[in-house]
Amino acid sequence: MTTTTPPFTTPQSASASMAETQNQTRIDRAEWRFVALIAAFVLIFTSLPYAYAYITTPADRHFMGVMLNVSDHAQYFSWYREFGTADLSSNKLTPEPNQPIFFNLMWWGLAKLGALLGVGYEVMYQVMRVIGTVGFMWVAYRMCAWFFKEALPRKLAFLTIIFSSGFGWLLVLLKYALRLADVPLPFTLYVAEPNTFYSILGFPHFVAAATYVLCFDLVLRGQAKNQLRYALYAGLWALFMGWQHAYDLVLVWGILGAYIVAIFLRDFPQRHRESRSILASLPWYLIKSLIVIGLISFSPALYSVVLTRLDPVWKEVLAQFGNAGVYTPPLYQLPILLGPAFLVALFTAGSMLVRRRLNWDNKWLFALSWFIISFPLVYLPVDFQIHMLNGWQVPIALLAVYGLFNYIVPALAKRRNLATTAPPSAVTQLSRTLAVIFFVAILPTNIYLWSWRFLDLNRHDYPFYLHKDDMTAMQWIEAQPDPNAVVLSAIDTGQFVPMLTGKPAYLAHWAQTLRFFEKQKNVAAFFDANTPDTQRIEILQQKDVRYVFYGPAERQLGAYNPAAASFLTLAFETPEVQVFVVRL
Repeated sequence: MTTTTPPFTTPQSASASMAETQNQTRIDRAEWRFVALIAAFVLIFTSLPYAYAYITTPADRHFMGVMLNVSDHAQYFSWYREFGTADLSSNKLTPEPNQPIFFNLMWWGLAKLGALLGVGYEVMYQVMRVIGTVGFMWVAYRMCAWFFKEALPRKLAFLTIIFSSGFGWLLVLLKYALRLADVPLPFTLYVAEPNTFYSILGFPHFVAAATYVLCFDLVLRGQAKNQLRYALYAGLWALFMGWQHAYDLVLVWGILGAYIVAIFLRDFPQRHRESRSILASLPWYLIKSLIVIGLISFSPALYSVVLTRLDPVWKEVLAQFGNAGVYTPPLYQLPILLGPAFLVALFTAGSMLVRRRLNWDNKWLFALSWFIISFPLVYLPVDFQIHMLNGWQVPIALLAVYGLFNYIVPALAKRRNLATTAPPSAVTQLSRTLAVIFFVAILPTNIYLWSWRFLDLNRHDYPFYLHKDDMTAMQWIEAQPDPNAVVLSAIDTGQFVPMLTGKPAYLAHWAQTLRFFEKQKNVAAFFDANTPDTQRIEILQQKDVRYVFYGPAERQLGAYNPAAASFLTLAFETPEVQVFVVRL
């Protein structure tokens, strides 16, 4: 009779696991070569749609360098332009005058580096994709090595973090089967925050922001070594990340707080019996760590609060975050969004809790705490709640892979009598087979999202492309001396006005443009042939509009001909675009 051992070591008490945990973090060169290979593959694979867009751009079009969420990227590129010559940026995606008081470390750094190298936003955007991808993969593999000693689960957890996607591909099939205009439940397909591959493809700032996970890696290492200096390092990293994405601090503080509660609940019975004191039962190392991290990193959070409370422009920008209508999908839709890995992670977490394994070692208690506390975090009553999904793929992958090898594989092996009648290699082969099946199951939606980019980009139209005459007209506006001259246009061109001309746009962004829906309605009315000139003049006067941009995007809004207006003077013209100066 042959016996086998489970693929993973059963969790041990915190005091007994320190030496083993430290041993698990040793990563040899072959593993780093594996990580480098995956990073290279992902970057090359996700670069193919960009290459396709540049190569196939028609002679009369200009590819704008982004292929997803154009409005937000245009916002970032406006900051990039401003930070190229200054340390603070004003909001030029709205016509209201405002002071340069906004700061974002990521785009400030990219702008300064771009200015030093003499390259534009398109090059630095790709630099950010590379840096964010490599940085996050490095952090992700460190985390996987901390949790798994064996190579197979370690690598599978890493691949799950990078490639996992939901069941959105089934919605796509449903769309075509029922001949629907769009997929049902689109937010369960197109949300990027918990999807690393999709973020690398078109939302690289999300994958760069997800490196906040390094804070947890440092805290766990510091806890294992009982060295508070790791909390100092984590605090400095949280400070660095907070100046780029302040909302990530909510995740850092909230998840560490949940871990403190979990440690206290696990250790309280024994510690209280020994000390008879509640204070002595508290996990003081972690409490001190959270205090250190909080004190070091609170300044960007304070800045964000002050900015959006005291400045009227930024206060209204924050109030308009709900304009996009993008929130975390309802709880029952999370399995569709997060896919097979989420379902297995749910099973694993439930098994841990139902079996009442209160002696989980620190790292697995942390993973469980992170997974569970994320449920309330992603539904915080704030308009940016969906950003709380960013990074959740890490504990999902850790728990899913743990459950796969420690619950599902042993159960199947027992059912097939492999544990008693077959050699250990049979269980190993079963583990590898299930690992391959699991990996294949998490891929389809990302394959669709990647393929879909080619179809979208092949249209060679707004918002991913501008007409060459649009670009020429933008260059003329840029050359005009008044930096505060407001430009009125359709939003398809208006969103690019600040980044290309340095001038404020009348209508550019669903949140950054104050009273967005009112201005959207005004622009539609302005280019409607049935609108009386008195109303047009009022629209222009309200925000002191200087230029009216009239090109292909504007002609799609209505049949109005600005050349016939007595209050507009033609100042610049190309075959497809005219720029008028307002004369009132």
